[in-house]
Amino acid sequence: MPAESDTLIRVESLTAGYGDRTILENVSFEVNRGEVFVILGTSGCGKTTLLRNIIGLELPLSGRVWIGGDDLVSADEEVLQRIQRRFGVMFQGGALFGSLTLLENVRLPLEEFTELNDEAIDWVARMKLQLVGLQGSEDRMPGELSGGMQKRAAIARAMALDPEILFLDEPSAGLDPVTSAGLDRLILDLSSILGVTFIVVTHELQSIYAIASRAIMLDREVRGILAMGTPAALRESPPHEKVRRFFHREAETEPVGPGGSGGSGNGRVRGGAS
Repeated sequence: MPAESDTLIRVESLTAGYGDRTILENVSFEVNRGEVFVILGTSGCGKTTLLRNIIGLELPLSGRVWIGGDDLVSADEEVLQRIQRRFGVMFQGGALFGSLTLLENVRLPLEEFTELNDEAIDWVARMKLQLVGLQGSEDRMPGELSGGMQKRAAIARAMALDPEILFLDEPSAGLDPVTSAGLDRLILDLSSILGVTFIVVTHELQSIYAIASRAIMLDREVRGILAMGTPAALRESPPHEKVRRFFHREAETEPVGPGGSGGSGNGRVRGGAS
């Protein structure tokens, strides 16, 4: 990988899928240090598949993923663990351990991957919970929390080892607008204060406008990137009709059958992105 100080992640000609089914084909893009980079698109376009390939949970069918100067795809187990220590992941739904308190959840990565003593681990875990606004909730169980608090706790756990990159999979999913806006503000604050680079998978338009430095839009039919740019540019100068519909929340209406535009016939409407 060429040395470019601003480029932290580079995906090169990545093709991904499961068995004989190709989900993404020949996908290439770069993420710059300090960005909040959003991967967006309608359901089923391959957003989570791309994320899983970037973080090493799945091996691409072909192509390369560079994290800094390391090729994640060809890395052996030792190098892969070193690469993965550079980032944290908040999975869709939070994926907290329900039988552990918030403090115990955040302690887990520190217990497994550091040689800190119990007192230091406790201090770091409490500090991470404070960073996401959950001070005072250390002894609560995940099941006692709202969805927004669970997402914040999951981000705290993802930050436990001080990663330079955070991957968030659908952080706003299932949240009300006020809670979602608070989570967006948290992402921006962490990016600004800690200098963390974020890669966020989402299809929530309000969050995209609020947090994204740049974005790529995936499409199921092209099996790859349909558009790339800032949210404002994608909205105001969409390079494709699908991009325009997505950013303007317009449903795709198919021609109705004989008999007009009523409820009869073979016509149907596919819901637009929301």
